[in-house]
Amino acid sequence: MADSNLGSKLANRYELLAPIGQGSMGRVYMAEDLLLGNVKVAIKLLSQAIPGEKMRDRFMQEAMTCAQLGQKSIHVVRVTDYGVNDDEVPFYVMEYLQGQSLSHLIDLQPLPIPRFLGLIRHICLGLQTAHEGIILKRQPKPVPIIHRDIKPSNIMIVQDPTLGELAKILDFGIAKLVQVDSDQTNCFMGTLAYASPEQMEGHELDRRSDIYSLGVMMFQMLTGHLPLRASSHTFGGWYKVHQTQSPKRISEVDSTIKIPKLLEDLVMGCMAKAPQSRPQTTQEILQILEPLQDRYINGFRISQRISTTLTRVPVTRQPLATEAIQTDPVCKLTVWPPTKPIAEIVFPHALPTSHGALATLWAMMPEAEVNRRLVSTRYNTFICTMTPHPMMLWLTVLYSGTHGARWLPCYLDLKLAPGQDMADLLSKTGTYKLLMFALENPRRCAHVLDCSVSAPQRSLLQEWAINARTRPSTGSTGISRDLLRNELQTNLKAKVLQRLESIYVDTGSNLSD
Repeated sequence: MADSNLGSKLANRYELLAPIGQGSMGRVYMAEDLLLGNVKVAIKLLSQAIPGEKMRDRFMQEAMTCAQLGQKSIHVVRVTDYGVNDDEVPFYVMEYLQGQSLSHLIDLQPLPIPRFLGLIRHICLGLQTAHEGIILKRQPKPVPIIHRDIKPSNIMIVQDPTLGELAKILDFGIAKLVQVDSDQTNCFMGTLAYASPEQMEGHELDRRSDIYSLGVMMFQMLTGHLPLRASSHTFGGWYKVHQTQSPKRISEVDSTIKIPKLLEDLVMGCMAKAPQSRPQTTQEILQILEPLQDRYINGFRISQRISTTLTRVPVTRQPLATEAIQTDPVCKLTVWPPTKPIAEIVFPHALPTSHGALATLWAMMPEAEVNRRLVSTRYNTFICTMTPHPMMLWLTVLYSGTHGARWLPCYLDLKLAPGQDMADLLSKTGTYKLLMFALENPRRCAHVLDCSVSAPQRSLLQEWAINARTRPSTGSTGISRDLLRNELQTNLKAKVLQRLESIYVDTGSNLSD
């Protein structure tokens, strides 16, 4: 059935272009703000199937709520305008968010702990703003807001060019202003799988009801599964589950998922049946998570910041096939170290020469693979974590449209002299040699490729090396290595591939981030 709203103009200013979602009280459209030069916005139009002045008032309340909350927190969708169309149907205008819903991310795979911690912090900060309340006329103090429908599809994940990944809370359509003289509705409003026991009962709600829903969502973010299952997707089926069934522990759902006990206990605590047994505020949740934030999140934030620059990497001149192989005499005479196994490994080495130390990266691979990679796009990037132990991932990629990507990652311990020296060398010279050895004939270097390091990365390498000297180690090197390896597998590889595929030409290029 055709949507009669498409193509229409609201307030002689906003042209509706396409439907992009369905909220609890209306439909959401992508639109253009013609007054501001075709700027894209999102517009929520009250469903004409919802009758009554009371629903119109509730819709206006939603717009007012989001407008105030969006001014106070970047983690709540921002509302910028309100009006009615020619048929007197109310609408309000929001920022247009380009991203993915949290439900889509969870459907792909459970979130790694660093990414989970970053997103859940944003969500808690957004909820904290709502729970602290907004100012209403004739009210002596802020009126708290309970969302009442916290779930993955109401969280949008977007990329901010400065701040990196951001979570924003959507759809305050069934939110309740908690006022002393207000009557709570005794009919159920919410989503069955995420509703708190007291919400199912129709009782008065406070912020602890949102915390229960948050607990269900956190469990799902970490495992990809709901902690509770109803025998039937009915109110009665879910009522019984929320009232009587204990949620499964994460280890029961998937024994391969390793979650710190502190985090699992927090998630289970948020889903306690009695409100007084849960964390009482989102601020309390954030305080509980602080040790994990310190342990996991710093390096993840750095890598996020770096990966947002991928689209801005300049493409250098494409070398001719005859120029792709630079045979440095010193490098060509190198011998595979007897202390290293004959295997497909990668390791860094500061190679002594008559002109000083030379930064080199040694990689062994099958001879056929060496030959395939001689003319290819060369790309490198670096990511770092300072906690729990200063550690850096140095990633080199050889890419061709025919053979795909060859990933050459290695890790530098920035608390040890070899790691410090290599970071210093890379930052000062801005170049390194990739020494390629063939498995079938491992003794001598088969080929040498020149690689460069961009100016922004050189500055970062210098900064990391300096910081690492004074930064104490608060945990094992293995944890930091796992953190960086996880970031590479779950986030960075996809972004690098997207970047390489967008600029690839058959003659290859030499890129650095």
